[in-house]
Amino acid sequence: MKSPRWLVLLSILFLFACQPNIPQDITIIDGDTIRNVSTSARTPLLILTEAGITPTPADRVFVNGIPFALDHSITTKGSIQLQLRRAVSVILNTPQSEQTLQTSALTVGEALREAGFSLSANDLINPPAETALTGATTVIYSPAQDLVITTGEDVINIRSAAGTVGAALAEAGIPLMGLDTSRPQENEALPEDGQIRVTRVYESISIAMESIPFETEYVDSVDVAFGQEEILQPGTNGIMAVRTRIRYEDGNEVNRETEDKTVLREPQKQIVASGTKIVLAPAGGDIPYEYWFATEMYASWYSPCNSGTGNCSYGTASGAPAGFGIVAVDYSIYPSMAGMKLYIPGYGLATVGDTGGGPIIESAFGVPRTKWIDLGYNDNAIDGLSGWVTVYFLAPAPAEIPYFLK
Repeated sequence: MKSPRWLVLLSILFLFACQPNIPQDITIIDGDTIRNVSTSARTPLLILTEAGITPTPADRVFVNGIPFALDHSITTKGSIQLQLRRAVSVILNTPQSEQTLQTSALTVGEALREAGFSLSANDLINPPAETALTGATTVIYSPAQDLVITTGEDVINIRSAAGTVGAALAEAGIPLMGLDTSRPQENEALPEDGQIRVTRVYESISIAMESIPFETEYVDSVDVAFGQEEILQPGTNGIMAVRTRIRYEDGNEVNRETEDKTVLREPQKQIVASGTKIVLAPAGGDIPYEYWFATEMYASWYSPCNSGTGNCSYGTASGAPAGFGIVAVDYSIYPSMAGMKLYIPGYGLATVGDTGGGPIIESAFGVPRTKWIDLGYNDNAIDGLSGWVTVYFLAPAPAEIPYFLK
């Protein structure tokens, strides 16, 4: 069915046909066919129709090389060349759809504009817009879109019709290199919201030397006095090379990972002789006592009526009456120390003859229970010595040295 506009054109042609005109020679070019006619018709549509050529609405004509409307009258005098450009099929593929166009446009770009597309310099057109249309053609058209690319603190605005994020970044002059990443990823299509985030990533390798602490081995020695130590072999720290990979994103460290540890020098253990030889020595000053061991202990005090029980208590673990000269130690070590003779400067001679609550001192003052001693006093003569004191263990030494003194 012919369109109303086409029918109007034909009506106008018949009106012109009724007007007397002097025949004029016209050369008609229809593709590869060239024919010469003599006609008094003056409109291209009527001239072509008289020559047995039926144009379609999508065809176009040129009069002496100039585009001319099918229904306009030719007023040119002299020789006339009428060229008919037949419409061709263009299969147009866009990101949204595929459609077929009938067009007599001269180029791909002209055909797209006729189809209602507004072309820009960044559009992707294949074949290019300036390609001449000489026959059926398939055209791929991706209009450029606005993109906002953020890298670090920089923001770049571009228009691109690239097929992937990576291609768009390359167009913008900020391609991904090395370990760089993007969101969306570089092989993905351009995001609908136009937002692309680039993260610059690089890694560095750090080689650091670390010390390997040496171990200490203790051996008993009968040649060294008890309570003394002697280094038989000095220890030497080892050296280790530590390889660490550090990752940075946009200039900020985000991760470090130890990749390898190489021992460059093994540590040499230290060997220490721990004395077991009992050697008697004077307690010092004018004190006529010989001792075989001395150590620091934390002292507290008690008396029969100041024992923390709420009553006066004169009994002790050894059976001796509580009072001056009887000292207590924690119940866990009492069996090994019961009856030992001691000398404490500021207190005097003492005998281990009672037990006490070492855990209370350990909890309250952080003093190990094996380092605590409770000094006994008479109720009517309390000196109240307390704090850290030197305790001399007087001769004779026991056959078996308690483990907690070693």
